[in-house]
Amino acid sequence: MKTWIGARAMATTLAFMLTSVLASVPVTVLAAEPASARQLLDDFETLAPWQAQASDGVLAEAAPVPGFRGRALRLDFDFGGKGGYAFARRALPLDLPDNYEISFMMKGAAPSNHVEFKLTDASGDNVWWYRMPDHVFPNDWTLVRFKKRQVAFAWGPAKDRALRRADRIEFVVSAGNGGKGSVFIDELALRPLPPPPAAWPPLHAEASAATAPAGLAVDGRRDTAWLAGGGRQQWTLDLGAVREFGGLVLHWLPGRHARRYDVALSVDGQAWQAARSVRDGNGGSDALLLTESEARYVRLLVHDGPSESYGLAEVELKDLAFGATPNAFIDALAAAAPKGHYPRGFSGQQPYWTLVGVDGGARHSALLGEDGAIEPARGGPSLEPFVLADGTLHGWADAEVTQSLRDGYLPIPSVHWRTAGWTLTTTAAAAGTPEASRLLARYELRNLKDVPQVLELVLAARPFQVNAPRQFLNTPGGVGPIRAIGWDGSALAAGATRFIPLRAPDAVQLSSFDGGLLPHEGQRDGGASPRAVNDDTGMASGTLRWTVRLPARGSAVVGMVVPLAGPAEPVAGDIAWLDRELAQVADGWRARLNQVELRVPPAGQHMADTLRSSLAHILMTRDGAAIQPGTRSYLRSWIRDGAMMSEALLRMGLPEIAADYLRWYAPYQFDNGKVPCCVDRRGADPVPENDSDGELIFLAAELYRYTRDKEALRAIWPRVDAAARYMETLRQSERGAAQRGTPLYGLMPASISHEGYAEKPMHSYWDDFWALRGYKDAVAIAEALGRRGDARRLARQRDEFRRDLYASLAAATREHGIDYLPGAAELGDFDPTSTTIGLTPGGEQRHLPRGLLENTYRKYWDFFTVRRAGGKPWEDYTPYELRNVSAFIRLGWRDRAHELLDYFYADQRPRAWNGWAEVVGREPRKPRFLGDMPHGWISSDFMRAALDAFAYEREPEHALLLAEGIPPAWLDGDGIAIRGLRTPYGPLSYSLRRAGGQLLLEVEAGLAMPPGGIVLRWPQAGPPGVARLDGRSVPLTDGAVTIRRLPATLAIDLAPAAHRP
Repeated sequence: MKTWIGARAMATTLAFMLTSVLASVPVTVLAAEPASARQLLDDFETLAPWQAQASDGVLAEAAPVPGFRGRALRLDFDFGGKGGYAFARRALPLDLPDNYEISFMMKGAAPSNHVEFKLTDASGDNVWWYRMPDHVFPNDWTLVRFKKRQVAFAWGPAKDRALRRADRIEFVVSAGNGGKGSVFIDELALRPLPPPPAAWPPLHAEASAATAPAGLAVDGRRDTAWLAGGGRQQWTLDLGAVREFGGLVLHWLPGRHARRYDVALSVDGQAWQAARSVRDGNGGSDALLLTESEARYVRLLVHDGPSESYGLAEVELKDLAFGATPNAFIDALAAAAPKGHYPRGFSGQQPYWTLVGVDGGARHSALLGEDGAIEPARGGPSLEPFVLADGTLHGWADAEVTQSLRDGYLPIPSVHWRTAGWTLTTTAAAAGTPEASRLLARYELRNLKDVPQVLELVLAARPFQVNAPRQFLNTPGGVGPIRAIGWDGSALAAGATRFIPLRAPDAVQLSSFDGGLLPHEGQRDGGASPRAVNDDTGMASGTLRWTVRLPARGSAVVGMVVPLAGPAEPVAGDIAWLDRELAQVADGWRARLNQVELRVPPAGQHMADTLRSSLAHILMTRDGAAIQPGTRSYLRSWIRDGAMMSEALLRMGLPEIAADYLRWYAPYQFDNGKVPCCVDRRGADPVPENDSDGELIFLAAELYRYTRDKEALRAIWPRVDAAARYMETLRQSERGAAQRGTPLYGLMPASISHEGYAEKPMHSYWDDFWALRGYKDAVAIAEALGRRGDARRLARQRDEFRRDLYASLAAATREHGIDYLPGAAELGDFDPTSTTIGLTPGGEQRHLPRGLLENTYRKYWDFFTVRRAGGKPWEDYTPYELRNVSAFIRLGWRDRAHELLDYFYADQRPRAWNGWAEVVGREPRKPRFLGDMPHGWISSDFMRAALDAFAYEREPEHALLLAEGIPPAWLDGDGIAIRGLRTPYGPLSYSLRRAGGQLLLEVEAGLAMPPGGIVLRWPQAGPPGVARLDGRSVPLTDGAVTIRRLPATLAIDLAPAAHRP
């Protein structure tokens, strides 16, 4: 079974794969090279081999121009307000040596965008690349060079991902900031490189002056040292050969460190390049990040220190991995620090988090980490809590940590630290509107002792995101730079983020990275903390400290306000004001999340709470009108996500949000009728994903079914018609002679819309079920608008497509020798989560072959139970599998449906926050990519499944089936009730319980009767007794009673008459 991981990463360019370009600017000292070692691959004197191409809606043209030498290639591009890419390509068969460097000259006159150098094999399916994200183009010719280890496999079906031969190359500009401009390329060259030696030469050091030899700083011992007098001194390390390295660590003797010094590099000992400057060193161990450095000589130019002499005990030359990225650098520092002094994500453990925001405010939302850190801005720094007790600094690792939500479901999360002597509760919420919002943070310290205590609350603004270091997509996690930090007497400004305490702290300490990154470091030389610090490394930090005197069993609260969006207005409030603000936020969310009311027994409370929290997740991940699955990794809107999330919103009584989304998304449709797979700040994404057209049509139809707004339907008709016509061209393209007689005939063309097929596009039945849904809904829309001719045309296309689809399913199962519904026609693969689309929202249950359908989900059940029991190794899965709950409910497997839910609930991390990440790992603390958490699309999958348990509509008769997913045990006592569940026929309200030897159903008026009526099937294992509808005896047909009039009361005896005493 496929795991739905990776396609979005690949489709949105896999920025993580090239970590070297995400780090700080490399420090590389160029050595002279013999001309014979360099192979010129293309001097661009002729552009005959080159072709310029672009994605839909983007313009590209190649032209010859004067170059660095002779002629050059100019690639002109114009994104035209869309996403996508422009590229120049040529055939260039190339056998690559065991080690190599590729280089070219480049300049540009263009906005910053992503630059990619790609190599493909003969098939064109397998792609390797070197990528420079958000590249700022230089005005003058600049050498770009990279090595074999920096060329990454991007995508493709190849099992062996080593690049030995390339057949084509491409220079690509993909949309970052978009716009239009030109990129100039010249002198493409390849240089073979020798392999690294089996052993490097020994290190040798010299110094301008010494009272103890310079070499004692590289003898591998900390108890010896290079000693020299104060003032300006010079210490030079000879590596014996040109080497690559990622950083240095300098270990100073206590009190004899250099406060100010410079690091320079050279390949020949003659020409030197500045690599790093330290201006407020504080002694101990100085770790220096020198990403992608290459030199033979390393020189320290020491200027001054706190004492009259220097003592350098040891210099460590660190490998490339140490400085590969800022995240790798902090990982190394955290490994040497006490546990809890750095965030969990840098300490070898996977952290989890939740979202804090306002409805529609995704772009300016915050995160609260499971350990209490708050990240107010995407990609920015966090505020981390620490407590100083009895002279010891306590972090997350020194307390028992738990979490909660206000009322069990409101998006007002808290983190609780508990020790033997005190507790700390951190609570966060967001108030305001998407245009003007602020974060409210509340820190409550409580004394658990019977005697007074004096504690110190330390809130540290440090350059670490809550978004974890393994998060690579769109918003890389981990380090969140602080290049400037300052305190103005009322607020701590860390870059653009302002932390405004409600009560002035007792102490403020600011520091550069060199002055100390940990809360207890800095100012070791004494003296007052500066009021402002700038740090070119991006790793400045600051702490706010409050001395808290707690009476026995007493508590104290510190409050904080952080502007998220809009102007930072002055804050004049105390803790009482803060608590009132938090209460108002809670009241607003209660009103928003309870338009559908549930009554469930204790066993169902977590479902009810998760349902409402999931709705909050969808609302908070909205960016204005744009419905999207996340706020960091997935801060963009996919029509597939948006359509399914809109269905959940419609059922929960929020049609205006779905309507706003459709009005916002539809104009991004391409001129040929193609619906873009997704849209973000760059515009429409041109990647062909052939489910998109059906999804937009479904959304338009679903919105009309719930609102009956015919004017809105009429306004959207041209978009629907264009999408249906484009969809028709797609399917007709697969009805040629080449496809006839194969399972591919008449299907949607191959695409990567299904995330399991990112390596190579496939004919995915996911696309086909969405296309069929689109055809059906296009017919319904045309009929609703009285467009009879269009309705007849679309109905013919629908019927022909359905015949081709079912013929393909039959052919594919025969060809692959399988007894289940396949995921893709070519593969015959098992993918039940994808197949659910045929059931819901596809509505094809009555048409799908019953045997294949049931076998599909029996096979999934077997897979699920083996995984649950630990009977088969597995690494991770995606909770998109929640869709199978809806499939089980439709198959009548209510008990199994709840076994699925119980399993998935256990993977809400933490469970108290009622959300899922996109990826769930078997080992909860093993670091991995999680996607966004909470993930809004997954939240909607749960919502639709939970609501299906109470009621869903069955096609083609359009009947409402009640309580199909409610366990019989929930019906005792007060039973269950739902009020205001929106349906295409109006709000549904009913109650169901067991009492007095009967099953009692009461359905309220207010609902237009569905064409197929309202159906209650007997939910228990034994046979039913006599059924009475509004006091009159009625038969049960196939174990079900159909109601045709409201209000209605249905009573069914729990035992047949013959069995009653």
